[in-house]
Amino acid sequence: MKIDIKNIEKDFIIEKDLDDYLELVLLVKSTMEHPEWLGEFSKEDYIRILNNGGYIRVFMYNNELIAAGVLIPSTQKELDKFLSSELIYSEVIDYGPQMVHPEYVGNGIQTMIIKDLDFISREKGYKYALATVHPDNIFSINNLLKNHFIKIGDVQLKRGPRNIYRKMIK
Repeated sequence: MKIDIKNIEKDFIIEKDLDDYLELVLLVKSTMEHPEWLGEFSKEDYIRILNNGGYIRVFMYNNELIAAGVLIPSTQKELDKFLSSELIYSEVIDYGPQMVHPEYVGNGIQTMIIKDLDFISREKGYKYALATVHPDNIFSINNLLKNHFIKIGDVQLKRGPRNIYRKMIK
């Protein structure tokens, strides 16, 4: 469905509203050929992310939740795993799962999510962003590349192979 993305509203999910976000996750995964590309985060994982300084950014259109992106503060262990151990973990944010409701794909919303995550990350003082993507997920890869991420390598995770992308947040 084509929409006017200027009419999309943004908000943050807090723990008490987490079920709304999880409904979007289930809906998106139910329509994906490869739902494992989105990752396997439990409700408890998301609560931990929120309690550790992370954010779940949601995008609404006509009061409907249509997209989301997650910001996850890095740890030294994560930096080591994602080929970035030379960085200072407190300066690095991980762009976690990003998703768009299947009826709204094709409106440039993932690029909007990335730009919004950039803005939030810059405001919070982060200097670098990391993202991991399945090597066959060409749509997400292209969106990361268009938004100045650079592939720095690949890694094998529990959920399968992932390309690692990084950029300096300007």
